[in-house]
Amino acid sequence: MTWFKRTGWRHLIAVLVAVFSLFPIVFVVSAAFNPLGTLASSKLWPTGASAENFQHLFDNTAFAHWFMNSLVIALVSSFASVFLSFSAAYTFSRMRFHGRRVGLLALLLVQMFPQFLAIVAIFILFTDITENWRYIGFDTPAGLLLLYMGTALGVNTWLMKGFLDTVPKELDESATVDGASHVQVFFRIILPLVAPILAVTAMLAFIGTMSEVLMANIFLRDPESKTLAVGLYGLVAGERNANFGMFAAGTLLTAVPTVGVFLYLQKYIVNGLTAGAVKG
Repeated sequence: MTWFKRTGWRHLIAVLVAVFSLFPIVFVVSAAFNPLGTLASSKLWPTGASAENFQHLFDNTAFAHWFMNSLVIALVSSFASVFLSFSAAYTFSRMRFHGRRVGLLALLLVQMFPQFLAIVAIFILFTDITENWRYIGFDTPAGLLLLYMGTALGVNTWLMKGFLDTVPKELDESATVDGASHVQVFFRIILPLVAPILAVTAMLAFIGTMSEVLMANIFLRDPESKTLAVGLYGLVAGERNANFGMFAAGTLLTAVPTVGVFLYLQKYIVNGLTAGAVKG
């Protein structure tokens, strides 16, 4: 009884949290391998488990195209948005110029409004772009990339600027005295030191792009140009009960690249703080 009062209740809470967290995952896995493939027939432990839902997903839908579209768009937009945001954050953190404070406040003000408020203006803009430059208009990965890069620039810039402000400016000054240029200071001194925030921002941008459905559902109309979120949403948008098995199978496959990116960036989150340290 004494052990339970001191430490046992912590183990009990940990078990309850683990069960609560794993229950949705177990249910989705069970639904994905349920041969009946409907929401009403889904159970925590399926009877007669098979991979029919995965086969139907690839045979009856353009899941392969959705997967590749999402992977390419998420990787490119994450890298581009992180690089642009880091460049802007470095400028706002390390340099003093006219309009600096106004620019920071403008970025903060823009983030106070939901991006969907501008959907009508963006839709009209992309209508004109599609008529003149079809390769960056509707139903194109390039057009969606531009959209995602613009929406994530403000919040990422503020996030990285706050982290850059904690990096001593003496490192920049020492490197400049030794003859380093701004580009060398940017890539060789500052970049390794801020690897943790870059990894976190890239991971959040990747997850957000992979799961974004609202904007993509409006700008992607061709079946083969859709992303995973839009394609899977279409499976359950009408008759939710009929295609739930394929939807569950698709969500499991969608989690694969997300988990892979997390495992790859984890080492940078742990080791990034000391990667660019100066030896004494």
